[in-house]
Amino acid sequence: MSESTSQVTHSLSVAIVTYRTPVAVLESCLLSLQRALQMLEQQGNWQAQIAIIDNGSTPAELTESVQKLQLQGAVQVRTNAKNVGFGAAHNQAILTAKTHYHLILNPDVVMAPTALSAALAYLQQQPHVVAVSPHCNNQAGQVEYLCKRYPTVLDLLLRGFAPKWLQQYFQKRLDSYACVDLCSTTNNSEVPLISGCWMLCRTQALQAVGGFDSRYFLYFEDFALSLALQQQGQLHYFPASQIVHHGGYAARKGWRHIRYFACSAWRFFHQHGWRWW
Repeated sequence: MSESTSQVTHSLSVAIVTYRTPVAVLESCLLSLQRALQMLEQQGNWQAQIAIIDNGSTPAELTESVQKLQLQGAVQVRTNAKNVGFGAAHNQAILTAKTHYHLILNPDVVMAPTALSAALAYLQQQPHVVAVSPHCNNQAGQVEYLCKRYPTVLDLLLRGFAPKWLQQYFQKRLDSYACVDLCSTTNNSEVPLISGCWMLCRTQALQAVGGFDSRYFLYFEDFALSLALQQQGQLHYFPASQIVHHGGYAARKGWRHIRYFACSAWRFFHQHGWRWW
């Protein structure tokens, strides 16, 4: 997709998929998005489109809440009759977008006001980069490493289910998997895999690979997408963009999420290659 030279110089689409998301959590996300879009407008002529895709179980106050916030740009709320999964819901926005750039955004993320403007400026300056991942803290203020190297089965078991003492024994290995060496500095770095909680991409690259693989219901769809996007260009860790992520690991969310995680892990390794340790 070529950069337009008409009145709208650049365009950005943002997609948020909700499922039983508390209204207060979504409002915090949307307010941070609003501030980021306002900062973006100060730096040029931008048009923003926001799609909120509800997977069937968000409280009825969702639309009213969105209207109350009076968000910058055009906002569309879509409701699926059932939970179609994270990737499939996002594809409803990705595959119909007519924008230059697309932000995949979790409803439990709060971004810094400059997160979007800095990352978009970087993508405009680096044509070989197709997607960027931000610096992330969790709600306790600790660094959350969103970028990853290709996992092994042992890495996933240690990270998700091992006791603390065993994790500490394998800390060097876990740090390598989490790209701590690349993502503990203020330098931009090429990385192998990035998280779908905040993923800013060139829309053309996303559409060229068909968006997310909808066979993943939840978990690992971002890893599969990262591998596909690598065929289009580089993925970069971009620490000038900063977010706070209020999410958690699958093992902390109960047996249903553990089952989703295991099924998606099997699919990922079966599709892209098993590495045990």
